[in-house]
Amino acid sequence: MLKDLLKNKEIVLASGSPRRHQFFKDLDIPFTMDVRPVKEVYPDYLKKEEITNFLAELKAEAFQKELKQNQIIITSDTIVYNEEKALGKPKTSAEAKEMLKSLSGKTHSVFTSVSFTTLKHQSTVNCETKVTFKELTSGEIDYYVENFKPFDKAGGYAIQEWIGLIGITNLEGSYFNVVGLPTHLVYNELIDLASIQ
Repeated sequence: MLKDLLKNKEIVLASGSPRRHQFFKDLDIPFTMDVRPVKEVYPDYLKKEEITNFLAELKAEAFQKELKQNQIIITSDTIVYNEEKALGKPKTSAEAKEMLKSLSGKTHSVFTSVSFTTLKHQSTVNCETKVTFKELTSGEIDYYVENFKPFDKAGGYAIQEWIGLIGITNLEGSYFNVVGLPTHLVYNELIDLASIQ
């Protein structure tokens, strides 16, 4: 259905995430991939979804001078937000372990923003999911980080991996958002954009 609506559009997914690529395939949305380097820096005063909105729109700026008439550039960003602090992707094992220790036994939020940019239009949607971890032992944290090396995951974990299976006790909101894309919002937004010339 959506595939037919988008037949005159070129969807460009500006993400290197294999999870986002799979979501687009599962949604049956034809797309090309084009990832451009962006320095992901945001103003200190931004909070929660303001951060992901800013970064998703920042990533779209790399395409603005080359946009074609029928293109829709899709950019996104995900953060884990815990105790008024944004957790990005850990750079080291020690940093990943510290992140997981900070999430242990608590409820945190995962925010994802997705920006849709065309020649004449830009819209950004966002989603919050609340995730609760049990009290994780040091052994569990060490095992996960050493075996799964979650250095490309916001907050140092992936919900669909071992740590999520054994550690997550409650979820409020979209599971797919935590994996990296609020698929229901992307679907609805693309339906709206399909009608825009």
